[in-house]
Amino acid sequence: MLRSARDPRRLLLALLVAYVVTLALIAFWPTHVDRDAGPFLDAIERIFPWATYRRIEFSANVALFVPFGMLLTLLMRSWPLALCSGVAASLAIEFVQEIALPGRTASALDLLANAVGTGAGIAIALLIARVAASRRRPASA
Repeated sequence: MLRSARDPRRLLLALLVAYVVTLALIAFWPTHVDRDAGPFLDAIERIFPWATYRRIEFSANVALFVPFGMLLTLLMRSWPLALCSGVAASLAIEFVQEIALPGRTASALDLLANAVGTGAGIAIALLIARVAASRRRPASA
């Protein structure tokens, strides 16, 4: 059975939809999603003193947006548009948290971390695209 060339794009689109739903649940949850993680985070900081709450939170925000940059770049084939979309999504999240979610805190540092995560996802997508393109090229004789 032959697969359509659109199958990978459908899979990417399905993954993007699932990701955006998950992102929305995390971003718009009425309270901080890590509010009950205090004892765990304290234990991590005791074991790894450099792993402060701020660093863990920043890293989590970076990781949260890696799929955004990667999936959008692979789907749209435009890294500048993916980067702008990541920053716009992050701005929208921080804006909603500031005006509509009193239990949440908007943060410029979150915006920076989300942009870094989007950029990392873009870099991964460009690497994937380059490797895939090199495998499709016929070998030189």
